[in-house]
Order: sequence, then C-alpha cells, then structure tokens
Amino acid sequence: MAYPVVEYPELLSPILREGYGYWRGKRGDRLFPARADFDPLLEIPKLVRNMMLLDVLHEPLDFRYRLIGDKLRHHMAENWVGRRWSEIEQQRAPNPIWLHHQWVVENREPRFIRPNYVGPHKQFLFIESAVLPLGSDPERVDMLMLFVDFLSKVGR
Repeated sequence: MAYPVVEYPELLSPILREGYGYWRGKRGDRLFPARADFDPLLEIPKLVRNMMLLDVLHEPLDFRYRLIGDKLRHHMAENWVGRRWSEIEQQRAPNPIWLHHQWVVENREPRFIRPNYVGPHKQFLFIESAVLPLGSDPERVDMLMLFVDFLSKVGR
C-alpha cells in the first residue's frame, strides 16, 4: 500500500497514543467497544479536535463522515460531514486510505498509518492516523473512530 502501516511503539504522536489508550480502556476484554461506550466531549475534550467518526455502511461498503474535529476540518478542503466517501473522487475505492479503513472493518482490529501530507500547509511532512473499530455487535464494525495528527518538518 502507498501509505505505510505503523506499529504502536513507532507512533510519534502523543494524540494518537492518548486516543488509542482511551479506545483500549473502553474496549475491555472485547475485540472492540461500541460507540455508546464513549462520551469524548466530556471524557477527552482536548482530543476531540483531532478526532473523526465515520459510519461504516455495508453492502456495498462505504464510509460516511459523522463527526470531524475542528483541527481536522481546518486541513480539509471542505466540510464533509454527512458525505459518503464514494461521493468524493479522491477518497473512493481503491484509494489506499479507503483500503486501510476497509482492512480495519474486515479484520476488526485497529490500524495505525502514516500517509504523506498533500494539503496546502507545506510545513507538514506527514500525518499519523489511528483507525479504531467500533460496534455494538462483536461480529460487525459499524463505525470507525479516528485520531489524526499533523506532524511538522520542524519537529523531526
């Protein structure tokens, strides 16, 4: 894949480490927690700016933006809340980002990725992203929780 998978110990972002710890704490002994287990605005307000929630639509697979933290919206071309990835040319399958998210849905496991930054803010070298499964049925992922951080050239 064009965007490398990163193992947890390799993560540079404290935001991803905290977000993953939050998710893991809610998971308990299950494969993944349900959306109802979380109240991020009260429990982790400082991380919500870097958080995204995606609905997972099945048959056919698609992703719909439910929540995009304000720091993430700042780096996106427009507000995509409510839009499906299949409606956005640069996000539809077989885009590598789509394939990583599909992998999380199919494997019901978290994945950490480090894509290059291609947006207008040239001070960013890359992005780190934690893609975390959610679902009330232990056999089916129906939402993804993401934590995304923009890491600068200066910080490396």
